[in-house]
Amino acid sequence: MIKLDLSHLGKEIDFPAYQEKVNKINDDINNKTGAGSDYLGWADYPLTYDKEEFDRILEDADYIRRHFDVLVVCGIGGSYLGARAAIDAIKGLFPDDKPEIVFMGQTVAPSYLHQVLKHLKGKRFAINCISKSGTTTETAIGFRILKDLLISQIGLEASKKAIYVTTDAQKGALLTMAEQSGWARYVLPDDVGGRYSVFTAVGLLPMAVAGIDIKGFLKGAKDSRSDYLDPNLEKNDCYRYAVVRHEMYAKEHKAVEMWISYEPKLVQLGEWFKQLYGESEGKDGTGLLPVSATFTTDLHSLGQFIQDGSKMLFETTLRFEHPAHDVPIPHDEENLDGLNYLDGKTLDDVCQQAELGTVLAHSEVGGVPNIMINVDHLDAYTLGYLMYFYMRSCAMSAYLNGVNPFNQPGVEVYKKNMFHLLGKPGY
Repeated sequence: MIKLDLSHLGKEIDFPAYQEKVNKINDDINNKTGAGSDYLGWADYPLTYDKEEFDRILEDADYIRRHFDVLVVCGIGGSYLGARAAIDAIKGLFPDDKPEIVFMGQTVAPSYLHQVLKHLKGKRFAINCISKSGTTTETAIGFRILKDLLISQIGLEASKKAIYVTTDAQKGALLTMAEQSGWARYVLPDDVGGRYSVFTAVGLLPMAVAGIDIKGFLKGAKDSRSDYLDPNLEKNDCYRYAVVRHEMYAKEHKAVEMWISYEPKLVQLGEWFKQLYGESEGKDGTGLLPVSATFTTDLHSLGQFIQDGSKMLFETTLRFEHPAHDVPIPHDEENLDGLNYLDGKTLDDVCQQAELGTVLAHSEVGGVPNIMINVDHLDAYTLGYLMYFYMRSCAMSAYLNGVNPFNQPGVEVYKKNMFHLLGKPGY
């Protein structure tokens, strides 16, 4: 399903030298014995997911699609990035069907919240609030404001059928509110961290409301898990990718991995990638900085730096061999733009050659190592397969660096400062 192309890397990797360590880490993942093992539930989740809850997701998604114009997903970090990435990737940036999916709770920027509230006024909207605790500042503020607007528009009783929460099964402010108010609720499992949660209700409910085939999505994840259980580096491209990343960081002294796609609808997948790898690896003064770019657009802004600038980075290009849609390039009799040499070609023909030309320019002339991740096409199944590939590879990468992939102690520092400055009791 995924083909890893290392022909533009600029060096040979001694994979056998890593095999023993990869075997040990693979055992730690499978047996849940590695650092942070309490959060390794995602590794088997495509097999162990709650089937009854999954059926309720399908039922509630159908209800939301029939009764509401908008679903507002209220969450931050892993509580929204996976769903947003999947929805954009599968449905595109201008989907025709309803309901519209809007995101809130990922920022406290007043202008953004003001525009969302203005957009929602007079519309039938439902809320899916996603938070393990219910007290995450950005999400809690957004949810409080959304509830206030919803109740003012349809009343308290009707609002109870328009609010869906995904939270802890046993504790937390959001669970208490849901129990007191009678809202429908879903579980964010104790052994699955936010950035690894896209295969739980965190990702599945918004995706189902958007009309995505979540059965196919989970099937892709299940097959990906099966394909990458064997740690043999001669054939396991998931772990080969992790090893190459480690080699780039530890041996080639690269500081940055630039994740590249050629589709604007994959921008949010890049954001998901950045959170997944950044929060998992960036600890103890170690780790690659994950950044993302969209070509060919960003070749007209970052291209000069990548080609001729500091050799601090390597690129990982995600490439789909067969696009879902294509557009022919028309003939023009006057040919003032000089494009008639493209007669008979399509935009995909141009994009494919732009990809190849860029890889050759950056790797052979610019000396920038390139990893190519090739996927045949993009649909719910292949996206599930790909996202599981990244998650498993990320865990392997972090363990190779000697850090716990599943905690994020550094994230708490800004929160403590913010709470102190805002006058929160105890800070």
